[in-house]
Amino acid sequence: MRKTVLEIPVDNPTFAASIGSYDKFGYSPAVRAGGLLFIAGQIGRRPDGKIGDTVAEQTELALQRTAEILRLEGLDMTDLVEVVSYHVDIQHNLEAFMAAKERYAVKPYPAWSIIGIDALTSPDFKIELVPQI
Repeated sequence: MRKTVLEIPVDNPTFAASIGSYDKFGYSPAVRAGGLLFIAGQIGRRPDGKIGDTVAEQTELALQRTAEILRLEGLDMTDLVEVVSYHVDIQHNLEAFMAAKERYAVKPYPAWSIIGIDALTSPDFKIELVPQI
């Protein structure tokens, strides 16, 4: 099976300071294989590299990053097939997540699984999205 890796331009304003993370941690932002697009988990990191202060901001940032990857691939949010979202302290944070998510959700809606977890890679991260095309 042939696969292609998405290369985000170093001057991309959405990813700016976090471009180096892909090489540092040894992964790709997205990989196309078998007619599908596999997108790495998207977190609430600002273009300057700092983590969003609130669940709503982190959700907004993760969705913006997802939309930008889709745009770079000639796609948009209507092309999403499935999203899995991981939530720290889901009982407390789900309402803020849903409010931000509603601004990006467009029909036809993707399948979406929402999973509560204990932690992500940094204690400041509250959500992570894993979108797939």
